[in-house]
Amino acid sequence: MHTKAFWPTPRRLGYHMNWVGMIAALVVCFWALVAVIGPMLSPYPPGEIVDFDYYGPISAKLWMGSDYLGRDIFSRVLMGARYTVGISLAAVCLACISGVVLGMTAAVVGGWLDTGLSRFLDALNSIPSKLFGLVMVAAIGSSIPVLIVLLGVIYTPGAYRFARALAVNINTMDFVTVARARGERTGYLVTREILPNITGPVLADLGLRFVFIVLLLSGLSFLGLGVQPPNADWGSLVRENIGGLPFGAPAVLMPSLAIASLTISVNLLIDNLPVKIRDRSE
Repeated sequence: MHTKAFWPTPRRLGYHMNWVGMIAALVVCFWALVAVIGPMLSPYPPGEIVDFDYYGPISAKLWMGSDYLGRDIFSRVLMGARYTVGISLAAVCLACISGVVLGMTAAVVGGWLDTGLSRFLDALNSIPSKLFGLVMVAAIGSSIPVLIVLLGVIYTPGAYRFARALAVNINTMDFVTVARARGERTGYLVTREILPNITGPVLADLGLRFVFIVLLLSGLSFLGLGVQPPNADWGSLVRENIGGLPFGAPAVLMPSLAIASLTISVNLLIDNLPVKIRDRSE
């Protein structure tokens, strides 16, 4: 009699992902890897003029053509990935960590703290994000630390509201009531009872806010208020080479495709997360 060995497959563990999610995950991992090692792979220094023809076509020498000054767009896209992905990742971590901590604390403590935080962050959230970003950057100046803090502040209210809504539901459950009856402090309730039960939805929300931050950062850079020269993110590359759009120049199309591929892939990855992470049934 032969016995069939049991091997814990991803589907049995509840971590099955369809092919759309896997392709999206590969694209996201690709851009994350490019952000880390891309500048080491660039064939030319990002600021070096390598072509005497502006808005040059794709060729064996220039894989993505040249920009309005004759610089290699492939090298500049690789370098721009570090600024786009790096700044957006730092800002979304700042926004989600601060928003989730404040949201869980407000839900557990309640009272005047909950009311005060909610009203203040609601007022901040009522300001249009792009308008708020334009005003603050114009007033303070644009630098990478300023952009990270600004983008984090803009998206903290949304993370707070999301985390608070989840934490309020968890806070009414029996196991939290028992922990409170045992005399556990707020820090214990937040970190040991509530946070483990909202981690999946919070991670999905983090991905969505990452997309919003990438688009807002690219918009600010396109308006000239984001990453400043000689550095350039993908939004800056589009702005610099917008004059080549009527000619269909690769210099303006390639950074746009990079932004689109990253944001669409993150969205598809979130939509196709495994059930145990997404916390909903298929």
